[in-house]
Amino acid sequence: MNKQIEKAYEERPRNTVYQVTVSAIVLALLIWSGSAVDVSKTGLSGVQIAGNILSGIFHPDGKLLFNLTLQGVPYLLLETVCIAFLGTIVGAFLAIPLSFLSASNLMPAPIAYVTRLVIMAVRTIPAFVYGLMFIRVSGPGAFTGLLTMSVCSIGMVSKMYIEAIEDLDTRILESLDACGCNTFQKIRYGILPQLIPNFASTVIYRFDINLRDATVLGLVGAGGIGAPLIFAMNSYRWNEAGAILVGLILLVLMVEYISTRIRVKLARG
Repeated sequence: MNKQIEKAYEERPRNTVYQVTVSAIVLALLIWSGSAVDVSKTGLSGVQIAGNILSGIFHPDGKLLFNLTLQGVPYLLLETVCIAFLGTIVGAFLAIPLSFLSASNLMPAPIAYVTRLVIMAVRTIPAFVYGLMFIRVSGPGAFTGLLTMSVCSIGMVSKMYIEAIEDLDTRILESLDACGCNTFQKIRYGILPQLIPNFASTVIYRFDINLRDATVLGLVGAGGIGAPLIFAMNSYRWNEAGAILVGLILLVLMVEYISTRIRVKLARG
């Protein structure tokens, strides 16, 4: 047995030339891409800015961090959470009819194909672009962030919904049909119990994404805490920027913990 293994090892195909060639090409591409890096504008000033940001995080502005007015970190974080939460809920509801129309096991192929093209078109546009578009429609503010989060949520949530719908166990529906159940009962006891856990898990996961995106959307005036953060950094008010970043870190950690617990509960029943 050992001799057979040794013989097979000795007779293995030799790919030395191929491996050396691929390694040389990869190395050449790395060197070529590294030549585009411009380090002339970095240096001590960049290191100082990074150090100031870290110093602001470790020495945040306590007055701003615990300020309960409309300009304080708690209110801005609450506004960001509301934008992400409501945007996720609206997008999740709008994704339900689109996902059912896109399910190949429920709809004819042409309808499912066209609806999937619509969903794909919605997904291709970044959230930042949607934010700039909606600002022209509704003006700057939290409502713009809500519209942006809603539209951005449709693409990913619809895709996950479609997978859950196409993975339905139709044998349960056949059993209910044999028991004499009507259409409403088959939906209530055969379809919804299979879809609700997957739908809820998808919505929670999308909320995590929207919470981070809502922070970035504040940079274009779509509400939330992003605008005060960039204003503080541009004005070199590092203690205020540190207070906002500390609030964001605590918020993300708290939401991540809660959402993970809920997803585990849904997965384990």
